Amino acid sequence: MTKRSMFHTEPEPCRARAEQVAEGILRIVASNPGKMTYHGTNSYIIDTPDGRFILDPGPAEDSAHFEAIVENLGGNPAGILVSHHHSDHFGAVPGLRERTGLPVYVSRAFPDDAFQPDGFLEDGQRIAGLTVLHTPGHASDHLCFARLDGVLFTGDHVMSWNSSIVSPPDGNMRDYCDQLQRLIDRDDRICLPGHGPVLQDPRPYIERLLANRMRRETQILKHLLNTSDTVQNIAASVYKKSDPHIAMAAERNVVAHLQKLLSESRVAQEEGIWRVN
Repeated sequence: MTKRSMFHTEPEPCRARAEQVAEGILRIVASNPGKMTYHGTNSYIIDTPDGRFILDPGPAEDSAHFEAIVENLGGNPAGILVSHHHSDHFGAVPGLRERTGLPVYVSRAFPDDAFQPDGFLEDGQRIAGLTVLHTPGHASDHLCFARLDGVLFTGDHVMSWNSSIVSPPDGNMRDYCDQLQRLIDRDDRICLPGHGPVLQDPRPYIERLLANRMRRETQILKHLLNTSDTVQNIAASVYKKSDPHIAMAAERNVVAHLQKLLSESRVAQEEGIWRVN
């Protein structure tokens, strides 16, 4: 199996329309397609014992998406959940709270001092029938949410269409890999990611995601065994990406891998040149 073939695709979704993706769960896909977002951000409306919650309202600039969320919150809306602070997930939150009066719940590690949430969530906490999992790596404040029936909302930690960028300083590769292993050990039956289609039987897929990260780490070490080098040269050698935008993302992943290896005393660097210890 090639690296690309492990990922999942889907037709471009209808915009500003809610579609059921699991029992008691609606998905609305924002119109913010791109090289890092696939067809757009998935916003989920979740029926819970406490009422309907919206997870990740999406980008602030998509007014049609915003109105579709308001329309589908129904007669018993209860709250707003945030997987992490990146604007394609969080951007519409302030406006949605102002419009609906709903409380906003974010990670205890949420870094935006300009926004005051209504509640902070801790790892292991329960809210509206969901278990909070603090899964740093892609972002320091990243949360996944687990339902008791094996449905796991994975945000950007596990995406079905591609692997996630891990960009320091807020991104941390060691944390990211540790949390991938945590999700493997959970063995949920279905993942609903922040971008891309539903992921059925996710454990083998997440195992491959982790294996790919370890393969990249091995390639980086192999490169450094041959020659001490810069991040840019390592990324060009290991990832071989010609698109400038994707090449920059590859460089950020290399930085994250190198910092992980540095924390494990396996590499060292001086004046931007990295070498094997």
